[in-house]
Amino acid sequence: MAYKKIEHYDKASTEALSANFKEVLTHIGEDIEREGLLKTPERVAKAMQYLTQGYDQDPAEILKSAMFAEKYDEMVIVKDIEVYSLCEHHMLPFFGKCHIAYIPNGHIVGLSKFPRMVDAFSRRLQVQERLTDQIRDCLQETLMPQGVAVCIEAQHLCMQMRGVQKQNSTTTTSAFSGAFMDEDITRQEFMSLVK
Repeated sequence: MAYKKIEHYDKASTEALSANFKEVLTHIGEDIEREGLLKTPERVAKAMQYLTQGYDQDPAEILKSAMFAEKYDEMVIVKDIEVYSLCEHHMLPFFGKCHIAYIPNGHIVGLSKFPRMVDAFSRRLQVQERLTDQIRDCLQETLMPQGVAVCIEAQHLCMQMRGVQKQNSTTTTSAFSGAFMDEDITRQEFMSLVK
């Protein structure tokens, strides 16, 4: 029996995107009839749908699907969540780690929901600063905890492959709410624990 890969993509979007990527290849001087490029427009069309699937996901609903009443009121940290996104300025990848902390206020969330929520925001055209704020705001508005802290450390290929071409630069962003805004000790504890 021959290998058959099963994928689910919107047919109309795939066809439209494929036609556009065929034009892009032609405009950069490629031969779209070359064997290695025959299926490239369709592959890129499917890749773009996958890399931007976050537009079809509701991060708050992801969190709500596993919220549990719990009296625990100390800091919870989920760190080293892998982040892969596309810079909205050049549509080149940026990638790194996201660290999240929250102090529950009557509810906790299933730990697997944090990476899923991060993916829902990062699988969109993004800037790291907005991504950091969106994660914080979603957690704060959905869980209503005593406070939220988010830190993202990422490398941007728009800085490494083009432009200034600085290979070892890392961008760090952070966002805080509630107890993390009010108490320097809480914020310092978070930052020391994620380093």
